Amino acid sequence: MSRRLAYTAIGLVFALGAASCAQPGTVSEADSAAIAVAAQEPMAEVASRIDNFRLVSAEGRAHEIGRLKDAAAIVVVMHAAGSPDVAKIAGSLEALKAEWASKGVEFLMVNSNPHDTREMILADAAKNNITIPVLQDDLQLVGGQIGASRVGQTFVIEPKTMKIAYSGPLSAAPIAAVAAGQPVAVASVPVEAQSIAFPNRTPEAKAAFAKISYSGTIAPMLEEKCVACHQEGGIAPFAFDNYERVKQFSGMIREAVRTDRMPPWDPDPHVATFKDDKSLSGDQIKTLVAWVEAGAPRGEGADPLAMVRHVAPEWPLGKPDLVVDIPKYTIPATGYVDYQYPTTPNPLTEGRWLKAATAKVSQRQGVHHILSGVIPEGATEKGMQAWGGAVGGYTVGMESTVAPNGIGSWVPAGGEFAYQMHYTPFGKEAVSAEQIGLYFYPEGETPDLIMRETPLVDQFIEIPANDGNHKEIAYFLFPKDAILHTAVVHAHYRGTYSKLELMTPDGERKTILNVPFYDFNWQRMYEFEEPINIPAGSKVIATYVYDNSKRNPANPDPNKEIVWGDQSFEEMFYTSLRYLWKDETAKDQKNYDQLLNKTRLLGMLDDDLDEKVQIGELRGQFKQMIGNPMAFGVVDKNKDGGIDMSEFEAVMGQMRRPGGPKPAADTKPPMGR
Repeated sequence: MSRRLAYTAIGLVFALGAASCAQPGTVSEADSAAIAVAAQEPMAEVASRIDNFRLVSAEGRAHEIGRLKDAAAIVVVMHAAGSPDVAKIAGSLEALKAEWASKGVEFLMVNSNPHDTREMILADAAKNNITIPVLQDDLQLVGGQIGASRVGQTFVIEPKTMKIAYSGPLSAAPIAAVAAGQPVAVASVPVEAQSIAFPNRTPEAKAAFAKISYSGTIAPMLEEKCVACHQEGGIAPFAFDNYERVKQFSGMIREAVRTDRMPPWDPDPHVATFKDDKSLSGDQIKTLVAWVEAGAPRGEGADPLAMVRHVAPEWPLGKPDLVVDIPKYTIPATGYVDYQYPTTPNPLTEGRWLKAATAKVSQRQGVHHILSGVIPEGATEKGMQAWGGAVGGYTVGMESTVAPNGIGSWVPAGGEFAYQMHYTPFGKEAVSAEQIGLYFYPEGETPDLIMRETPLVDQFIEIPANDGNHKEIAYFLFPKDAILHTAVVHAHYRGTYSKLELMTPDGERKTILNVPFYDFNWQRMYEFEEPINIPAGSKVIATYVYDNSKRNPANPDPNKEIVWGDQSFEEMFYTSLRYLWKDETAKDQKNYDQLLNKTRLLGMLDDDLDEKVQIGELRGQFKQMIGNPMAFGVVDKNKDGGIDMSEFEAVMGQMRRPGGPKPAADTKPPMGR
């Protein structure tokens, strides 16, 4: 649901381009007149401090001001697309950034105009040569809280306390004062510029907030979006089972929704829509925050949360057709545990088509993930190399996996179910006894299509120490037409951002999934509302950004260079994809996954996406083996300066010979998460 809000009649008067044919980033004569009138409106009272917030920039990256407490000063400047007041100060603002950024001062712009789209903001930034992130405050929660009134209004913030030390026109003096730990000579100066309308800040609006119905509005909202976790036996630490409990946690609720931590749903709604969306709509967020800020009034009416006892079901999809008991394991209180690989006999006497799977996890604190596979009878390969299709799994935040109607995956009879278990000690010894519930199509019923699954990874990641913005990229080259249904984004503690793009053979590149702020604790499977068509020859490109700095509160050690590793204090680049091959049916099965996986290695190394690996792109053992010009020239048979797929295949064949060097990464998918 859209987070865009409708302006009031007053707000519409001042919305740039609302009633004109002006292009984004331009101002009509009528708009100019409106701006002149708006500047005469009285300014709002500025808050004493700024509350923590997380907003997404026009580029699709999340920024949380609470992570900037180590800055010398924080400068927040109000933005509006197409405003001449932005154009007037843009040069000076960028000059101040150039002067003070190296001294620890952070600069942000905030756009509180719901009318302004990302495209308008980006066009305005390009026109005015603005490099500072412009954050979209389309719910007006940030601008409204701090008392913003004018475009160009500048707030200088003392980071440790988040006190607003200065509000007024852009000026170097208050920045210098706060950075030096000195008081600001003049803390508040009026700003003569375009007004920003905040309809919800009027006395009439605030009076209406106090009348928001807990019984008719707030409780049903919590029941719809929150109670699935916040219930007896749910995964949340407390239950929303009556008004008194909601009131008790109302401050936490406000903080959680303002910073977009709750409900835990990370995809960017500006990019794509997904089934089973857990997020609150913009109107719901505003209503909930306004109700809390009005004192969380009880009002009249019954308490819907107290009238029904909400208890988490043992199995969220109902009684499974088959329950698999994973062998018990004692998690130690401290240290770390190597991945465990238990197996259990497959009890199926006849093969079945799998529709859905869910996990029942007894030790949520201690179980990071469960991966699975089928080892067929008579398998000659050992370990995970022998695994076939998955039979259920889990990772922190993951829910049940349900295939669309008419789509399934085959589970053969006999052999073994095998699991990869990632346990994490959490301060006390605990016995893990996990179960997987499997749901099959009725006996004799065959789905039309087969769901395939494989991970897009980069095992060559190298994250420098103290780097707060390190990017890695990798891709798959799809050999045949496919349809992408779901994606799971996975990194560890240093992962902070991820996106998935589709690049078609004609060079068109489009973002299909954007995760502005990756949350290690909530790794959900995102099912596209409309599955993504992938033409043969297309690249599906994953980008991850890692924060290996002291500003990342989850970072175990910012002073260490980080590479791929199994444990959470190491790092991963792992996007799980579930897809269909267009010309594959259950009755006519294809083996295109092998062709897809052959592109894995090329996709890990080819950072410029030209389907060749230049000498400067080599990493890991490949850099050691062929990273000098002479060795590289031997592999580069056609002497075009890059190693293409066929040339890589020759290298891999040589590495597989008896006595040959062992590859740093095989073309088979690594399964560890």
